Amino acid sequence: MKFTRSVVQTTFQSPLGKMIIAATDKGLAGLWFEGQRHLPPELVDPPVWPSDPAHPVLQQVMTQLTEYFTGQRTQFDVPLDLAYGTAFQQSVWQALLKIPQGGTASYGEVGRRIGKPAAVRAVGAAVGRNPVSIIVPCHRVMGANGALTGYAGGLDRKTALLKLEGVLQEHRS
Repeated sequence: MKFTRSVVQTTFQSPLGKMIIAATDKGLAGLWFEGQRHLPPELVDPPVWPSDPAHPVLQQVMTQLTEYFTGQRTQFDVPLDLAYGTAFQQSVWQALLKIPQGGTASYGEVGRRIGKPAAVRAVGAAVGRNPVSIIVPCHRVMGANGALTGYAGGLDRKTALLKLEGVLQEHRS
């Protein structure tokens, strides 16, 4: 995934750890947990994208994430710029956007939704490379048997997000 230098970024302290938010003039281009897998090299020491916490898209994302984490928001409505993925990746990411909060889908289901039912591994790779975690809800994709499978931000965060959305229940002893 190649990003242009016109990207700006800022950080956001979420209940699940520090996040990096990146935007272009077209919309949100990235939302990653600090240190997660597949972090763009442009964000590794030293970061090449300038910090611009006043950017309107970054401001909108921070507001909506705050509302999400406090249970006041179930849908995001920020403009997205997903142009940095391949056509296949973009089709997978668009399919992820159709999984509603409180719902999940298997990798196979996502493959069927994009007309590639046999491409389960490629779907998994595209899900793992999703540059806009939470808002493009890759955490809602499960294994075929409903098992929690990989998440670039870590399975503990995937579990926490699914609990926040009411998919998984807290275990009481």
